[in-house]
Amino acid sequence: MVFLAGPRQVGKTTISLEVGKQLGLFYYFNWDHDASRASIIAGTLEIAELTGLLKISNKKPVIIFDEIHKFGRWKQFLKGFFDVYGERCHILVTGSAKLNIYKKTGDSLMGRYFLYRIHPLSIRELLTSKISSELIAEPKPISTKRFDQLVQYGGFPEPYLRSTIKFSSKWHRTTQSLLLREDIRDLCQIQELAQLETLSTLLQETVGQYVTQSTLANHVKVSIPTISRWLETLEAFYYCFSIRPWSKNVKRSLRKEPKYYLWDWSRTKNKGALLENFVASHLLKAAHFWTDYGFGNFELFYLRDKEKREVDFLMTKDQSPWFLVEVKSGDNGGISKSLYHFQEQTGAMHAFQLNFGLKYVDQNCFAYTKPIIVPASTFLSQLV
Repeated sequence: MVFLAGPRQVGKTTISLEVGKQLGLFYYFNWDHDASRASIIAGTLEIAELTGLLKISNKKPVIIFDEIHKFGRWKQFLKGFFDVYGERCHILVTGSAKLNIYKKTGDSLMGRYFLYRIHPLSIRELLTSKISSELIAEPKPISTKRFDQLVQYGGFPEPYLRSTIKFSSKWHRTTQSLLLREDIRDLCQIQELAQLETLSTLLQETVGQYVTQSTLANHVKVSIPTISRWLETLEAFYYCFSIRPWSKNVKRSLRKEPKYYLWDWSRTKNKGALLENFVASHLLKAAHFWTDYGFGNFELFYLRDKEKREVDFLMTKDQSPWFLVEVKSGDNGGISKSLYHFQEQTGAMHAFQLNFGLKYVDQNCFAYTKPIIVPASTFLSQLV
């Protein structure tokens, strides 16, 4: 089976239906639709009858189960269906919450699926739909208009394509309400919605900052264990993601507090924080894709020591430091001394200082091993 996981409105259903159309024969079951829900509840035999799996055929249909994780016994259902009918069809499963969030759903699906995480649009995806056979793609130019449009309106398809403040504002309010007042309330039994909404707003205001759970708990007026659980829930539903400090081979490094970023960077009001979130989202998308596609195991960290030297991001490959990224909104002079310091400490092969004030340069950023200043548009066009 293939699992497609990602936030609401990011395009999972569209991708699934396009795959079904390309393969020629598909059946679509959405848990949020009454008829589909009734069929799923009726059991695997009912689905097999509706999709023709009980008859001999020379075609293998694609069977799409959309948002099925909302079904209390979804793991048992999929395991049973796959074990009996898996050789007769292709199975595609989507979810707008992490598909492993529910702990009381029966048998493990380990070894029965591949997970692909779907992210908002990125610079590279706007430039080409082709997947590079190499880990790092060749740089490609993007117009200033399209670049600024992606920064301002975010990478979710609808607000990006509309590109109006009025529509974007309405879309943000609607999706926020659906996330908090339907998905999280109904599926996680969290009733303190006003306080949870306060936490979501605080995360918008503290993007990329070092904020302790005790500080958040004091602001929201709940206990630290509750804040911890709510943060895990917001991450599980793709509202935010966390990046933890890297401590191996770094003297006097920080070892605890993560930094939080939003899946929809356009919700961030501070310009500097928004640009840092923009880069963080591109890097996380690359790490997830490279890992899911089979290039290796990639993870994203930040660096900071007790002398307050810091670098915004560290990408690792197979548990080894690969490249460092420091984000600058404009031309602030020379290269950050922290890049030199932490490249020497970690042994990372590359160290980049991304500058949003520089124009595109048609050069491969990864041809350089010493710390170097690069245009943000050049570097991001080489990712995913």
